[in-house]
Amino acid sequence: MSLVDTAATGAAPADAPVRYRGATARLVRSELALVLGRRRNIVLLVGLALVPLLLGVVLYLAQDAGLAGQGPPFVARVTGNGLFLVVASLFLCTPFLLPLTIGIASGDAIAGEASTGTLRYLLVVPVGRGRLLAVKALGALAFAAASVLGIAVVGLVTGAALFGIDDLTLLSGTTVPLADGVLRVAGVVAYVGLSMTGLVAVGLFFSTLTEVPVGAMAATVVVAVVSSVLDQLPQVAVIHPALLTHHWFDFAEMLRVVPSADVLAQGLAVQAGWVVVFGTLAWARFTTGDVSS
Repeated sequence: MSLVDTAATGAAPADAPVRYRGATARLVRSELALVLGRRRNIVLLVGLALVPLLLGVVLYLAQDAGLAGQGPPFVARVTGNGLFLVVASLFLCTPFLLPLTIGIASGDAIAGEASTGTLRYLLVVPVGRGRLLAVKALGALAFAAASVLGIAVVGLVTGAALFGIDDLTLLSGTTVPLADGVLRVAGVVAYVGLSMTGLVAVGLFFSTLTEVPVGAMAATVVVAVVSSVLDQLPQVAVIHPALLTHHWFDFAEMLRVVPSADVLAQGLAVQAGWVVVFGTLAWARFTTGDVSS
């Protein structure tokens, strides 16, 4: 059938890729089941969830030794209000544990499939490469969200059980009602989760470059570590606002009397920039390069 005949009849060309309705939805379900059901990822999620549990138990035992109110910011406030256990746990996990676990999941997204040989089967699924990459990104983002939510939920339950939850005293000393406090802590959780999207994009890009998952995972974590190191050097202060990790702790704005929308928006805008840049690089590599090995 010629192109003219095809146009006249509305039929698809004989050599056009066959599309099946619902193929993308099934691929999304399969990817989420794979990422969230993989034994290694479950172990990582459980490890993260243990942080607020252990922190809460340690602080609960230490308060009787006269050590209450001591320690880093947020941690010192936990014994006075269990809501702060959520914030303190995220504060402790954000510099290393969260980037490590999210780097493992995002770095493994493509490289893991390539190393086991299953990527070639995914490429014959009647879904375009761009859409397949989006599905992989969705799986990595779901894991990042599960990581942050796992810390938050265990922190909230543990904090409520050990210290109780009450009206929230903000960083300025002003106390807000419990409902307002819960919303502010939820805002902290949401901000931390969104702050990890740039790292997911970085991991996805590295994952398209290699068949060695460990290499992609390590490279992703190294980017976060290097960004943190550069953020401590005043000699390169000019690039600090654009660094991946520079705004990760701006979630503290949620605990001020009037959170600065500009500060929060700037932090999310930087993450969006990293997502666009590395998402585009990943798309260019995955849709044009030989990744079927």
